[in-house]
Amino acid sequence: VPLTGVELLYTVKEIIGQLITFTIPLIILFFIASGIAGLPKGSGHLLGKTVGFAYGSTIIAGILAVIAVSAIIPLFDGGLSFEAEVATEVASFIDLEIPPLMGVMTALATAFVFGIGMSQLQLETLRKVSDQGRDVIDGLLAKVIIPALPFYIAGVFAEMTVAGTVVDTLQTFGVVLIAALIMHWLWLSILYIGTGLLLKRNPIELIKNMLPAYFTALGTMSSAATIPVSLRSSKANNVKEDVANFTVPLCATIHLSGSTITIVTCAMAVMFLSPNMDVPSLFGMLPFIMMLGVVMIAAPGAPGGAVMSALGLLTSMLGFNEGAVALMIALYLAQDSFGTACNVTGDGVIALWVDRFSEKASS
Repeated sequence: VPLTGVELLYTVKEIIGQLITFTIPLIILFFIASGIAGLPKGSGHLLGKTVGFAYGSTIIAGILAVIAVSAIIPLFDGGLSFEAEVATEVASFIDLEIPPLMGVMTALATAFVFGIGMSQLQLETLRKVSDQGRDVIDGLLAKVIIPALPFYIAGVFAEMTVAGTVVDTLQTFGVVLIAALIMHWLWLSILYIGTGLLLKRNPIELIKNMLPAYFTALGTMSSAATIPVSLRSSKANNVKEDVANFTVPLCATIHLSGSTITIVTCAMAVMFLSPNMDVPSLFGMLPFIMMLGVVMIAAPGAPGGAVMSALGLLTSMLGFNEGAVALMIALYLAQDSFGTACNVTGDGVIALWVDRFSEKASS
């Protein structure tokens, strides 16, 4: 590619990168605040159980991913470099800086304060502002940022090429993606076999009833768009109608165990294969996984929404730079439909458990 072409791609990458950095705190602020404020009222016991199961499932999935990746990744040689420090000849045509309104943690704390406040004090006007803010950011993601991501990734790789840091081990990441898919299926098997044994139900029948939701999510790449099919599948598993109507739409928003498996797997692979980055131990990854479980609540329903929500944590907690972030986005988008399908199918297990506990509570 001629140098001018590289500089054009680099300029596009810089502009999109600034826009992404600016948007990350807004995603967290509006989506989490709106999500907390919008939680259904008058169903405290159901709400607590559903949120507890969803968060627990996400955390355990993340921990299992760390353990599995720690065993798989050392089989490869570390050989990626994301530092383009010798790329002095590549310069952006436009020097643009869009500083974010606030840091990631500030956005998270603000979202919780206002979300809980709006919910407890029934502040409808503020809730409407929060919902409309979420709609604006959702539109920005769907119409501008996510369609522009291929250009952003191309710009990063063009910069690496000129810098002499071409990634020549991308076949390694094919193996990483296959490992993520196997972990999705393994996690779903653990969930359904464990649930079947404990609830004295046939696990194969439970999974079979959820397959329409799995395949629908593969096509839509959206948990929200799959809700009607997920509801039908959960009811086929004999979950009571009122429990299914409550838990399935809520879990479509807050339960992203499949996305968590992928993000943790890809993040650890990127860190291991980059000589400039240290791979944390399981205990080192725990704070990241626990924060990721919270941030996944904010993941927009658009394809790629989960990884966009996680970027703030990847940069602030794991020290990812632009090259590592671009590779994370590329890896995540390559399997997005499978991650969503895992999320949705896992929702069926949470519905079964909430149904079981609501029966106990009523009896």
